[in-house]
Amino acid sequence: MRTASALLTLACLVSGCFNRVHVGPITADGQNERPIPAMSFFDLSATDINGQPVQMEQYRGKHIMVVNTASKCGFTPQYAQLQELYDAYKDKGLVIIGFPSNEFAGQEPGTEQEIAAFCQKNYGVTFSMMAKVSTKGKKQHAVYRWLADKSQNGVMDTEVKWNFHKYLIDPDGVLRMSMESAISPLDERVVAWIEE
Repeated sequence: MRTASALLTLACLVSGCFNRVHVGPITADGQNERPIPAMSFFDLSATDINGQPVQMEQYRGKHIMVVNTASKCGFTPQYAQLQELYDAYKDKGLVIIGFPSNEFAGQEPGTEQEIAAFCQKNYGVTFSMMAKVSTKGKKQHAVYRWLADKSQNGVMDTEVKWNFHKYLIDPDGVLRMSMESAISPLDERVVAWIEE
């Protein structure tokens, strides 16, 4: 089973199926539109990896990256890139929120305590980690429902297809970009978005 999962990941990487970026609507003058979402990102909440409630309102005014994570994935080394990005830009208002998920090939089977220990031991993670969630389907977490549904976020419909899918949300709560798994957290588009 592990070999089949590795082959599937490799085949998809080669074909580029985890390498797409979706950007919000662009106006005639080349600027991103600032749509009004049906629901504000800042109205949402989650539970952190230690079982504490987190209101997204606390991140208002910050550049926010939301990413679904897994400990046994070919993209797991992106934890190091996420931490590097966070270290470089946390003082400039960057927030990274990791949501562990076990939906893709069972690559996040651990408990929250095991996930937290893994992230700390192997990657020195200090950015925000949440409790395990579903990113799609009937049990889709409210944050991912907002991220994936244009009727809620006002910008685009998307689908999380694998671990380490990244969403960028502007300081005013507008969904700016959806980046599939193979896109590095250190991609020049991410850096430009933070520094703009």
